[in-house]
Amino acid sequence: MPELADAGPGEPESSALPDAVDVVVIGGGVAGLVAARQLAHLGQSVLLVEERPVLGGFVARHEVAGVALDAGAESFAIRKGTVAGLATDLGLGDDIVTPDAAGAWVTWNGGTAPLPAAGVLGIPGSPLADDVRRILGWGGSLRAYLDRLMPLVRVRTETDLGDIVRRRMGQRVLDRLVTPVVAGVHSADPGVVDVHTVAPGLTQAMTTQGSLSGAVMALREQAPAGSLVQGIAGGVYRLVEALEADCRYYGVQIRTRTRAATVARAVEAGSVTDAAAPGDPDAGGTTSAADPVWRIELESAVGESESESEGEGESEGETAPQTADDASGRTITARAVLLATGFRGGLRLLGEIAPEVLPPAASWPEPASVTLATIVVDEPRLDAHPRGTGVLVGEGTPGVAAKALTHSSAKWRWLADSLPAHRHVLRLSYGRGHAVAGASGAEIAGAEASGTPASVAPEVTLATALHDAGTLLGVPLAPGSVAGFAVTPWNDSLAFATVGHKARVRLLLAGVEAVPGLEVAGAWVAGTGLAATVEQARVTASGLAAHLRGERRAPQG
Repeated sequence: MPELADAGPGEPESSALPDAVDVVVIGGGVAGLVAARQLAHLGQSVLLVEERPVLGGFVARHEVAGVALDAGAESFAIRKGTVAGLATDLGLGDDIVTPDAAGAWVTWNGGTAPLPAAGVLGIPGSPLADDVRRILGWGGSLRAYLDRLMPLVRVRTETDLGDIVRRRMGQRVLDRLVTPVVAGVHSADPGVVDVHTVAPGLTQAMTTQGSLSGAVMALREQAPAGSLVQGIAGGVYRLVEALEADCRYYGVQIRTRTRAATVARAVEAGSVTDAAAPGDPDAGGTTSAADPVWRIELESAVGESESESEGEGESEGETAPQTADDASGRTITARAVLLATGFRGGLRLLGEIAPEVLPPAASWPEPASVTLATIVVDEPRLDAHPRGTGVLVGEGTPGVAAKALTHSSAKWRWLADSLPAHRHVLRLSYGRGHAVAGASGAEIAGAEASGTPASVAPEVTLATALHDAGTLLGVPLAPGSVAGFAVTPWNDSLAFATVGHKARVRLLLAGVEAVPGLEVAGAWVAGTGLAATVEQARVTASGLAAHLRGERRAPQG
């Protein structure tokens, strides 16, 4: 029987790929890295494969005008302290930072103003407050205040966030406050998102408080004081670098530019195999019904993954010196497989591995696609931070294609301190999601196989980004002020938190649970944001490790 974990803590990783491991993790985003790390910490031998040339998924790094910046997620929710706790465990605790207290603004067809302080997803907790009236006007604020006077009558389960806001507070609140915030955070229209997913506890608080605004204030009282998000000095991408280093330290084998071509439960109960229980000298070479063996055939993904990563900025700090040639054509035997891919890849693999777990006739939401445009400019007039930390854009705002702008060097003090005088970093986001109709798992898998994404990030030019930034900030920006520019498209970057999506995921995970040695992790099953992704990946990996340890202790043969 081959030795599996030949590289112990602190030892250099072997360049030789093992024939068998306890767990193969497919997908090297944050979910895959967190899961692999947790499994390794719990004594499992792990191989992680990622088809792109770099790890991290939507937590990515690029360099613009000589400055290392986040090309994907640049902050994380403080919820439960999940991400901050992970960062601290990885030695980054002293580098956790909070954004500038100035906060963001919102712009709509007719005005621009600071986003109200007391709100949840843009829903105002104090409809008659001055900062709310500045955006809604007296008419809109009075209509929103009616929420406090209207009886709370429910004849059906509340799920549609947009419908709840419209009925309780009126169209103006929805258009000028909630839609810009939800589009910026979830890349979706409030009319298609599930309130239980994007605002857990809101409808329950409505029942106890008797109004929507009362529920908002109750939820805010439960939240810690100060900012609801945090970041990492130097960039959130440092979390990926630290995760990778810790994975390697504990013996996780990592292969980038490598795809799992086929994944199959290859050995039936009672069959004899040297890899029936990798690393277990008492296994006796015999499997049981609860101890399947998986075979994962690997193939090179060099050409496709490099093509897909075009436009994502430079990929310094590439994660693995090995190339896909080291693994292409190899078949790895494992006791378990953990899928930590994106939305489409996960459905495709599940359709091949265990099609019975896909909810029958389920319509999955179309993923959102966004484009991030980063501009580094030299402009003294931006030193005053004219729009705080950024601007959220109401749909239909004339002359602006972006849905949001982050004045990154105003939001993060560490970034401002690293730049020359009068230099600023601006990040614009493009792409709004509206689709309600989806496709079956089989149809999505077919689109994945054909290489035809259902959702493609919009193309953005420097001229467009410069115009939008100048308009949103109230400071016209000349091409001559630009020190650097980069565009990062994220195709199929997020499965909508649509009505019904949570139920589909529950049904799917229940099916996965019935397949021994198979687990799924990632944002599309965990929810939007790093906090949800990290927590679900860690819990899933811990459960899988406990399951495998239990099998090892079970009598054999």
